Amino acid sequence: MEPRMHIIETYFECCGFDHTFIQGGTSVYLWNLSKKFAQSGHRVSIVTPAHGRLDDLRTRYEVEDLPYEDAYTLPVPLDPEVWRDFPAEAALALTTTAHRIRLDGVDLYFLANDWLNRLPDTFYPPYQSKGSDLVFFKPLVFQVDAVRFLRTWFGDEKALVHAHEPYYHYLLPAALRDDPSKLVVSNVQSNMPIAKKVYEPEVRRLLELLGAPLPARAPEPPVAAPAAMVQYQQLTHLHYEYGPDNLAVYELTADHSDLIDFLSPGQLDFYAGFRDTPFEDLFGRLPIADVVRRNAHKMFVGGCAVSDQWLAWDPAGVDRTEVLEGLGLDPDLPAFFHNARYAVHHKGQLELVRAVDRVLSEGLAASFVIRCISGSGIDDPFFHEVAARHKGRLHLEWERVPERQVFGYAAASDFCLFPSKFEMDTFLIAQGEAMAVGSVPIATDQRGMAHFGHADPPDSATGFAVNRSFAEDDELLVAALAARIRQAAALWREEPERYRELARRASAVARVFTWAHCADLHLTEFARLWQGEPPRLDPELALRHGWFDLVEDPARTAEAALARGDVDAYERRAPLDDAAVRQLFDAAWARADFAACERAAERGRPGVIDADDLTRLRTRARLTPDGSLLYRLPQAVRVEVVSPASDSGPRARPGVRALERTAPGTFTGPAPGPGALLLLTLDSGRVVWDEVRRG
Repeated sequence: MEPRMHIIETYFECCGFDHTFIQGGTSVYLWNLSKKFAQSGHRVSIVTPAHGRLDDLRTRYEVEDLPYEDAYTLPVPLDPEVWRDFPAEAALALTTTAHRIRLDGVDLYFLANDWLNRLPDTFYPPYQSKGSDLVFFKPLVFQVDAVRFLRTWFGDEKALVHAHEPYYHYLLPAALRDDPSKLVVSNVQSNMPIAKKVYEPEVRRLLELLGAPLPARAPEPPVAAPAAMVQYQQLTHLHYEYGPDNLAVYELTADHSDLIDFLSPGQLDFYAGFRDTPFEDLFGRLPIADVVRRNAHKMFVGGCAVSDQWLAWDPAGVDRTEVLEGLGLDPDLPAFFHNARYAVHHKGQLELVRAVDRVLSEGLAASFVIRCISGSGIDDPFFHEVAARHKGRLHLEWERVPERQVFGYAAASDFCLFPSKFEMDTFLIAQGEAMAVGSVPIATDQRGMAHFGHADPPDSATGFAVNRSFAEDDELLVAALAARIRQAAALWREEPERYRELARRASAVARVFTWAHCADLHLTEFARLWQGEPPRLDPELALRHGWFDLVEDPARTAEAALARGDVDAYERRAPLDDAAVRQLFDAAWARADFAACERAAERGRPGVIDADDLTRLRTRARLTPDGSLLYRLPQAVRVEVVSPASDSGPRARPGVRALERTAPGTFTGPAPGPGALLLLTLDSGRVVWDEVRRG
């Protein structure tokens, strides 16, 4: 029988109970999950800042002022490289009070003081405040206040603290690690750069204040990686360089938490190794890779869900003609729908609008409803130019509208477009909502979105997939989107029964993701932790990421090593016969892992890898007599030359130049300069590094 637990949710914004307070999806997630926990019979508390909105809350809810007052001075050491015009340490005088609302079986605790009450409209400090305005530390103030409140108000009562987004709770797991009454689960809501860091003296000073000092650590050794590879990561949004006086946020949370919670299987898998991305090679060389490996047994999928309200509304009650004609569109044409916040690169919206412009300019008979939500409008004139050019075919809007209206847009559409990039989306509720009402997805094959099934094999796919993208202005993504839109429109016109089958599949898949199911996934893991069961590593995760020494089954590890083209790992578990050498070479070649190809060729008997294959391998990059570069790889769809910047600062950006594609798998261009690398994009979507050997 599942034990009755006290679950304490804590985050910088837990205001999903009131639509006027919501700033982001995490708030909605927390409220839905908390209600389900309470409905399952558990005691549920939420701890969050009041954000200067107590008077507003009092007009709609019964707010109880609690007998809690915590007066202290918070010392915040300041990084001199960032806070140039400030003293070495800021001293923030705080008097924190606590207030409670009881709603739907959940106790909501709001902490208030002079710092937490700032920014009542936006809650979050603007990034520009870093280095210029101490309001930047408002989330840090909340972390310290939350720890002090948890200790004082709940005392030695046993509780499970479910903290969200490592950047907003990196002090909590370490501060509570020695408290036997508090179990801590760290929830990774977004794919922030895994090696994101914060100023180490700040962390150490605050944990000392909280009575949980960190042990001393040895300086990190320099990373052995080419400058071009390191600098390029800024363009991928996956990694940034920091100075030596910084600590990785994920290391702080992963090492000291009892469990680590992810929103989808694909998100967990992606965050474990960054496979097939431009960051994968560098990630394996960084200390954070060992942090992931040593904490992998704590990782689990708690899930996410489509709102109960969307699942309750009936899409059959939406008048398609009324909705589309109300937007100035033709209801007799296939309708495509996009709904996301305005985030040009994250959401792939530049490529989306370029693709829509392309297909409509070609004369495609289709309608588009494109919502890029922004309180300040869309600042890119290109979006407005395209909307004006295709009036009557494209409706562009950015205003927040009632949820029921968005539901109507989705229910009136035939296809939904979600070309998210940089693997930033970890569940993508908006795609699930549109699918739930029968809108067939056209979406990126991101790992965090794989649960929606759009990239599944044809006999089970819910829609259409395009390859992942890690480039800011990606012509490959534009071309792929345009092709999928044309394909979808043709399907709608010419194969209506097949279209209806896809719509049925899409709806059925999306409707599995309920908050009740999400709560059950969490409660299963929480109960094991509550009862003292040690977490166990998923062997499939270890095998996928090449952690073969963590899995005891020789046959399974040999099979996984064979699939990865890992010669050394395979040979430790099985005889390296001719068939294995051939399979290892082919697997490595398909992944463009040329070093593994060479190892397979060297370890196998002469002739097992024939001369043609070896020639293909060793002459793929060739400097021609006129001094230009000729690159041949059948599975490559793009080859770029990445040249290191002349300066070596942490924000140095490399030069990037695409080679000309002169035939399928053939690329030419000027020879790369010193230190330059090649970045290959394969037809599978995998991105991998290569080099030009000279001499």
